[in-house]
Amino acid sequence: MTFQEPSLDFSNTNTLWCSVLVETLVRCGVVHAVISPGSRSTPITMALAKHRKIEAVPVLDERSAAFFALGLAQQHHRPTLLVCTSGTAGANYFPAVIEAQESGVPLIVITADRPPEMRECASGQTIDQQKLFGSHVNWFHELAVPEAKLSLLSYLRQTIAHAVERAWLPEPGPVHLNAPFRDPLAPEVDDGSAAALKDQLGELFFDHLAQPILPKLGAALPILPNESRGLIVTGPSQPANAAQFAGVVELLSHNTGWPVLADSLSPLRTHAAPGQPFVFAYDILARNKALLKKLKPDFILSLGGWPISKALREWIVSLDVPVWIITERTKNFDALHNRARSFRADVETVATMFPDRQNNLTFSSDWTSADALVRAAIAENLGGIDWLFEGKAAWLLSQHLPGETPLFVANSMPVRDLEYFWAPSDRAYPIYFNRGANGIDGTLSTALGVAHGNKPAVLLTGDLALLHDTNGFLLRPKFDGSLTIVLINNSGGGIFQHLAVAQFDPPFEEYFATPQEADFEKLCAAYGVDHVAVKDWAHFTSLISTLPLTGLRVLEIRTDRKRDAAFRKAMLAELAASAESAIT
Repeated sequence: MTFQEPSLDFSNTNTLWCSVLVETLVRCGVVHAVISPGSRSTPITMALAKHRKIEAVPVLDERSAAFFALGLAQQHHRPTLLVCTSGTAGANYFPAVIEAQESGVPLIVITADRPPEMRECASGQTIDQQKLFGSHVNWFHELAVPEAKLSLLSYLRQTIAHAVERAWLPEPGPVHLNAPFRDPLAPEVDDGSAAALKDQLGELFFDHLAQPILPKLGAALPILPNESRGLIVTGPSQPANAAQFAGVVELLSHNTGWPVLADSLSPLRTHAAPGQPFVFAYDILARNKALLKKLKPDFILSLGGWPISKALREWIVSLDVPVWIITERTKNFDALHNRARSFRADVETVATMFPDRQNNLTFSSDWTSADALVRAAIAENLGGIDWLFEGKAAWLLSQHLPGETPLFVANSMPVRDLEYFWAPSDRAYPIYFNRGANGIDGTLSTALGVAHGNKPAVLLTGDLALLHDTNGFLLRPKFDGSLTIVLINNSGGGIFQHLAVAQFDPPFEEYFATPQEADFEKLCAAYGVDHVAVKDWAHFTSLISTLPLTGLRVLEIRTDRKRDAAFRKAMLAELAASAESAIT
């Protein structure tokens, strides 16, 4: 990025302070800001609105704003700035801040505040904002009250630069800056004290700043395992370069001779060329105990965390084999408590540490043969279904979306149907998700952030997740892009039908399934969003094969929650039982 003279406003102390703040952020690589309207944050909002090298999007609902910022950060792999006024506004950011911390997404949160002398004295819209997000941020700092002094402006510049660095290191995550302001908040012209600094705040003041570069980690691994029956397991991941990641994992598999179990939220599902030793139907395979005895590994290499599949995780827990967990993050990913060791390294480094060797590929071919048999059976089963079974939506999306379409998938049942039924391909779909805290809050707003300024995108969601975040539709007038929302409306929480508590009704239906009777056509009309009721699968396929270039639309698929749950359970059990025939 080429910089000219700094964009500074010398009207008064607050305008100068905030224009230095924003100029520093831009110099450090921040290009997107999401603003929650309010009074105390006026100086920051004015500075952001004026700066020509940052896109500032106002969003009324703070919770929606925070998840929209999260989606932007996921899409662009760089920190997004999030700004709000004083009081409870920042508290509404908390769910998104937690998700950012758990999933390793960089955010810079600035909560405006009243100055110290106006706190704890019943001053309006004032709460204790010190360390508001507790341990859920990489770093917290309260900025000084603005003063038109070169020494304090230098402090501000360096502190903001450090905040951007802390959003990246020691691993990506949120940082929180609390920013107190005295009046005047508007850009009223002062006595000239700010303007007196004009000659000292030119290009030289900023030219040392540069966007931080993520370090490449390298871990010295111990003696490499030589087992022929090794297993590589990849969990959910959103690398900046998905194709490169898939290529490196394929190289690692080739060098070791080990098969790769690829989570549905791994780039391997959408970068799967023919002949790769990738296994996708492992959740179904893991339900067959006799088959698993034949497929038991002597060693497991986990890349970036464990898959969503509960059946697979329970099987891995039962194995008494050594495990290496490879991750660039400092977070503890040893949720299964195996005989595991964690190594802080990137996958590229690990791939080069395993030299190419002559391998007995029988173990790998057993896995891939069983996988191929199950996936063929899935296609046969789903292809013959003409009624609106909710799991078929994910299967059809995997085959009929235009190549490279960004897909955001909601938690609960949609992400599991992706796990069971998404057909692997080399269509290079970027898949986004909020699996840090695994909640349904902010689903629509995050998807809008992923789609904003991007290629036409798709959100696969259930009815409760969408209803939980309908204020995300308020973004429509400011939204730049196209988002098609595939809504699975089964009138409640479908995932709970798969839990043991479903047998206890009452109170199951009322307190767990939580049935709803929302009219989504009228809801969409209230927000000016297009709505289409899906008639059948041919209609659905035609709607997703070509996506609109702009705007929001909801494709509503009405399903029967209880029937679909029973059918899904029966089909998965039948597929698992038939898988053993793939291995002699």
